Amino acid sequence: MFEGIVGNSKNKEILQKIIKTQSISHSYMFTGKNGIGKFLFAKEFAKEILNCTTSLENNPDFSIIEPDGNAIKINQIREFTKRVYEKPIISDKKVFIVNNSNLMTKEAQNALLKTLEEPPQYIVIILISENKNLFLPTIKSRCTEIFFTKLKDEEVKKILEEKYKYETDKTILKIADGSIEKALKLLDENCDYGQIEKVFNNLENINLIEMLNSKETLFSSKENVYDILDYINLLVIDKIKNNQYKYINCTKIIENTKERLKRNNNYDMTIDNLIFKLWEEVNG
Repeated sequence: MFEGIVGNSKNKEILQKIIKTQSISHSYMFTGKNGIGKFLFAKEFAKEILNCTTSLENNPDFSIIEPDGNAIKINQIREFTKRVYEKPIISDKKVFIVNNSNLMTKEAQNALLKTLEEPPQYIVIILISENKNLFLPTIKSRCTEIFFTKLKDEEVKKILEEKYKYETDKTILKIADGSIEKALKLLDENCDYGQIEKVFNNLENINLIEMLNSKETLFSSKENVYDILDYINLLVIDKIKNNQYKYINCTKIIENTKERLKRNNNYDMTIDNLIFKLWEEVNG
């Protein structure tokens, strides 16, 4: 059980004990940042619950609910509820995994709550979520929470190199911050993080005109701008840890930039404002 999954050894022990003692609850919430293996754990756990010797996807007593677009909608939960009350076909139990369950609308959560309050004896529901705080308190109170920690850099490196055949460096591992999903995204983006580090680690030695002229190179892709901002923030935090306290307000400037972009403010003006304010904060 869990042999091919890297990391979160404590949770492996917890889930193994649940299976061994047959102390299986009706509902679980697997929480933790994206890309650290929660879904893999849930599928392996489901396989053990169902005593499944073949592919889970071919088991009629197993189902996965995924977001429809940007949300899990009430109609999806209503359809799910109908299937919940159909008895198992080949197993003693039925397992439903709701992936990215924090994307359920409020209406969908309320519809799910009815099932969580009075679940059939044979049902097991596993909610996978990045943020448990996005759920109604009544949903959280009826689930057994299992929190997943981010992977260690060496674990991420091992998976990337052995499973995906990617060569990694410290920069990618640092930005990925324990998430395989984010590491793969960063590698596919092929962004020049070395150049970003060169510029933002030398704010004191670069004049403002040079900074603004570097914008087209550093922020050429709007798609990965949040990853770039996260990396700049990591550089800033390292400066603060090294007692360079003039960088303290830079983290607020970066977070403010993210919020402005999310509100669809003008991209070029927002990035210009970021560069100007960071430079001014360090050199002012």
